[in-house]
Amino acid sequence: MSMTDLSPEQDRVAVAPFQTRRTFAIISHPDAGKTTLTERLLAAAGAIQAAGAVRGKAGARSTRSDWMEIEQKRGISITSSVMTFELNGLTLNLLDTPGHSDFSEDTYRTLTAVDAAIMVIDAAKGIEAQTLKLFEVCRLRDIPIITFINKVDREGLGPLDLMDEIAGKLALDLTPILWPIGQGVDFHGYIDLLEKRVLNPAGKPIAEYEEIEDLLDNDALVDDPVFMTALESLELARSALPPFDLATFHAGHLSPVLFGSALKGIGVAELLRTLGEWGPEPRPQPAIPLPIQPADKKVSGFVFKVQANMDANHRDRIAFVRLCSGTFTRGMRLKNVRSGKDMAVSNPMFFFGNDRELAEEAVAGDIVGIPNHGTLSVGDTLTEGATINVTGIPNFAPEIIRRVRLMDAMKTKQMAKALNDLAEEGVAQVFRRIMGSDWIVGVVGPLQLEVLGSRIAKEYGVPIDFESMNYEVARWVESDDPEELKRFIAAQKNNIAEDRTGSPVFLAQNAWWADRAKQDFPKLRFMATKERH
Repeated sequence: MSMTDLSPEQDRVAVAPFQTRRTFAIISHPDAGKTTLTERLLAAAGAIQAAGAVRGKAGARSTRSDWMEIEQKRGISITSSVMTFELNGLTLNLLDTPGHSDFSEDTYRTLTAVDAAIMVIDAAKGIEAQTLKLFEVCRLRDIPIITFINKVDREGLGPLDLMDEIAGKLALDLTPILWPIGQGVDFHGYIDLLEKRVLNPAGKPIAEYEEIEDLLDNDALVDDPVFMTALESLELARSALPPFDLATFHAGHLSPVLFGSALKGIGVAELLRTLGEWGPEPRPQPAIPLPIQPADKKVSGFVFKVQANMDANHRDRIAFVRLCSGTFTRGMRLKNVRSGKDMAVSNPMFFFGNDRELAEEAVAGDIVGIPNHGTLSVGDTLTEGATINVTGIPNFAPEIIRRVRLMDAMKTKQMAKALNDLAEEGVAQVFRRIMGSDWIVGVVGPLQLEVLGSRIAKEYGVPIDFESMNYEVARWVESDDPEELKRFIAAQKNNIAEDRTGSPVFLAQNAWWADRAKQDFPKLRFMATKERH
């Protein structure tokens, strides 16, 4: 299939409601322009009138995807926001993930809930460390990726160099969709290979063509040396790269590439078009005993995120659920497979950042927020009664381990609640040593500690501090031989803690001691990840 086989004007045949869903995330290295692109996409779709202003029944009101105070102060995303909006008969669910590497766990869990991803790359920097890490997560799940090379209006690497770097570092086939005519101060517009037209920097069409060689008959374009250089580089790219193939894209092996500028809105409408026309509908979800098919009649879904205190006035706690199958209606009773208990879902929510509205009905691919008081945790599977467990939602072993020091001894209970709430969100791992009463937290990076302390002080009124410990490594411990596990715990009781589910965790002074434990107890499994059920 060539990239012209799909056209934005094609008639849509009658489809099931779930087939109109496009659930996707935006991934990038910090400062690549992800949050700016999020707001530009919403504006281009008509969901907001301008970046930051939501058009609702009460008029324009301020809603940004980075709604938490600490995010706004630091100018970074550290939680995953959900934005649901409509576009040309489609329902788009946009999950704006944290860009900072210290919050990669939250991003990983969010990526379990999407069917596609937009990868944002800074044209001046190319592939950066966090981009590479997030891409590998997408590859593990074969998530289709649309590549948006941002900041083309600034000086940066040439488009051919960028394409070579992306293809080389990611081992990913690429197909150009939107090609820049110059960069930085010499940016003269772009070539839209899908619509077969040339546009100026403001996005206004200035030429059309049937075959790209037809553009050589346009005197105004031919007289522009920047255009001729761009056309030459485009032809080199097209000769070296495969044509677009929808099946290969959906399998996660080929990425359409668009050059643009989120800040100036360049290429954003075309990015939405690409997502709407080519983005996959809800895909099967890995689960035990069998994958869940989106066309299955019975409702199923899983919790990929829990967020406490989104509304500080109501001290609420929202579980974000990705629906995998069936048609969910408000008031329906669903079974939490982990606990075996049924719950009536009376006030499910759709979200637009920090705004919400009641969800009367939802289908596979939709993201629904369920208010609850600690009954739902990340990794829980909800069904109409079937015993199904969605898989692939792990905890990761922390890289920084600290003891929690309470500044006010009268607030022990409040601290315990705060730590448990935020552990359920995935902000940090929380452990209790079996010897002693220490509260221990584990995080991936130091910014997580800052956020944890800030949120506990602000949302729970409990000032805390963190103290270094003589531990660098944490590993969950399992064994098919219960007696051997008991023997290990008895031998290492000063270095054994339990996580919030009661699972044993071995705390080692360093990697050498962790390896020594493996040698001394070969029947045990020391795990850096643990599946959440």
